Amino acid sequence: MIRQIWFDSRKLYGAPKIHAELRKKSKRVGIKRVQRIMKENGIRSIVQKKYRPAHGAACSKEQPERLNLVNQNFDVRTVGNVVFTDITYIYTKRDRWVYLASFYDAKTKRIVGWNMSRTIDTALVLEAYNRMKVQLSSTKNLIIHSDQGVQYTSTAYIEALKNDGYRASYSRKAYPYDNACIESFHSVLKKELVYRMQFNDFEDAHLRIFQYIEGWYNNQRIHSALGYRTPNEYAKLLAQQKVS
Repeated sequence: MIRQIWFDSRKLYGAPKIHAELRKKSKRVGIKRVQRIMKENGIRSIVQKKYRPAHGAACSKEQPERLNLVNQNFDVRTVGNVVFTDITYIYTKRDRWVYLASFYDAKTKRIVGWNMSRTIDTALVLEAYNRMKVQLSSTKNLIIHSDQGVQYTSTAYIEALKNDGYRASYSRKAYPYDNACIESFHSVLKKELVYRMQFNDFEDAHLRIFQYIEGWYNNQRIHSALGYRTPNEYAKLLAQQKVS
């Protein structure tokens, strides 16, 4: 059963998550035993670290300091409804660098909007933003936090948030810790998918990212912080509690 859960997780789960899955199947087993069996059988989480390109989010030196409504308070119980967003770079053999913009809901850990493009521009972010609005259309008092890259400080982006009644929040310049939630997701994406294979071109990368986010991350990958539920399971639970 341990081996099957490991395979079903794409060989990504370590002992804590495998232990949680066994408990869901009503198997009374301690985590130390799970760790011992995994070690004896050479079963371990397969993630890879790799070179990170030295691309930084473009930021104009003339931009003023912007309001940071989150200020590294990642506890949604006190800070409210927050979505974190950022852009990451993905290498392909034919098209070289392509770009992924993601919107991450702090409460459910879901990716509620994402978009990929061959160009890193405001349109990349706005398309992901529009997809996010569909997912969170009923959410009130939403804060959307990003770095101060030119895509997120553009007039088009700021006007979009203003027209939809959302509040913009920004990290301090050159301080990625303020945006740690989305940075963490992109790190997981790289370790669990991007660094484990080579993408032929943009279309190949887009398909693989779609399968990872929609098929795996949101729908199957459990999180200890969510009581070992998937993001979609936790979102449904919150929706049920709200109705009742």
